[in-house]
Amino acid sequence: MSATQNAEDAGRSGLEGVVVADTVMSRVDGLAGHLVIRGYDVEVLAASARFEDVCALLWQGSTPGSEAGREAGREIGQARLRAHARLPGLGGALKLPNAMEALRAGIAQLSVEAEPELDPRYELVGACAVYAAAWARLRAGQQPVAPDPGRGHAEDYLRMVRGEEPGERAAALDAYLVTVADHGMNASTFTARVAASTDSDPVSIVTAALCSLKGPLHGGAPGPVLDMLDAVDTPDAAAEWVEAELAAGRRIMGIGHRVYRVRDPRAAVLERQVERLEIAGVALDRLSFARAVEKVAVDALQRRHPDRPLEANVEFYTAVLLDAVGLPRELFTPTFACARTAGWLAHAAEQKQNGRLIRPACRYTGPEPV
Repeated sequence: MSATQNAEDAGRSGLEGVVVADTVMSRVDGLAGHLVIRGYDVEVLAASARFEDVCALLWQGSTPGSEAGREAGREIGQARLRAHARLPGLGGALKLPNAMEALRAGIAQLSVEAEPELDPRYELVGACAVYAAAWARLRAGQQPVAPDPGRGHAEDYLRMVRGEEPGERAAALDAYLVTVADHGMNASTFTARVAASTDSDPVSIVTAALCSLKGPLHGGAPGPVLDMLDAVDTPDAAAEWVEAELAAGRRIMGIGHRVYRVRDPRAAVLERQVERLEIAGVALDRLSFARAVEKVAVDALQRRHPDRPLEANVEFYTAVLLDAVGLPRELFTPTFACARTAGWLAHAAEQKQNGRLIRPACRYTGPEPV
């Protein structure tokens, strides 16, 4: 078998380069470092739109800032109230020690058949935030905080987690939710579309996507980025620490991406949000340290892999931002899910409308019968 064939087979084994759907939801340009979400550059959306606007944009194609976004905000606010009322009926779901397992167990108990009058999109987005926040509170030995449906989704989520007014932190978290709401055919979105292609219901679709997101190769790296920064400790120690990790064959968390061959544009958006918080005197003084570690890591990887560009991905500055707004690191991946649920549901609806049952083939390599 030729080297070219080997490379082609390796790509196919991960479906790289294989188009499985047409979509209006988002375009990821890995070579140029460009992300478009339904007609808008991610940088523009993060600077000017709320998460509720992006829900309406993804689900209806509505212009950010329009009445559709405000209506989505009202509906999601009421859904948070209903999710809070369901907490006593979740049994031991929120007592599970792993936040993603708790969120998965809680979401799986929703039923579109039991409440057919409700729009499952609003219910799922609202429930994700309430259940994740309630898990964090219970884990800390505190009682869940009731939602305030009149607040923005990001603001209320942060208030439910921290139990205090979020202030400047709310806008930074809102920008984060906007930035990661959708990102092409990533693993969890593909999982959602596969489930949707069977004509499954929205609760099952989101539950399936959560299972995919739980895997550390997809949604589990932001927390370990903070662990890495803790281990490095000071900028002067970064070079020695990074070289030791590479010599041991370990990955540098938050560096490199399956699609991007340049710096992830979402990393720049989140980096600016951390900078804004520091200027406002809100965040911990960690941005300069994170930038120093990023530069050392990227330079070291460039020396080792000159033909393989490895730059900061979204998870690097996700960790710094979510830490700055005051979320515990165990809640980083569930918070990602709170945002990406909007994208999963948009792709699911698109798959049901325009797609068909997803049924790829595999090549048998086992023994033949004798």
